[in-house]
Amino acid sequence: MAKMQPESCGLGPAFQVIGGKWKALILWLVHTEPRRFGELKRLVPDISEKMLIQQLREMEADGLVHREVFHEVPPRVEYSATPLGQSLDDALVPLANWGKEHGAAIEARKAKVA
Repeated sequence: MAKMQPESCGLGPAFQVIGGKWKALILWLVHTEPRRFGELKRLVPDISEKMLIQQLREMEADGLVHREVFHEVPPRVEYSATPLGQSLDDALVPLANWGKEHGAAIEARKAKVA
């Protein structure tokens, strides 16, 4: 019998583009309205500037985020969700609801073990 691969159930490609600590949060922040870099930095205070830049570049390369440069003085850059990014954000809603429902119990179990 063949060994099941994560790609065969669809999770592999999904986690490939949304994996890591910050991407789901960044996608959630840009899915309703365009956000400027500084605004994202303020909304995710624990992320370093370097990491935010890296995550946004990867998300742009994966087609999840659109980067728009406004040629003004001073220059302005906004990030927004693409249709692909929006569809992924929609798919993450049930996962977020699961986390809200079960998060406290999971943390309580972890505290018990530690």
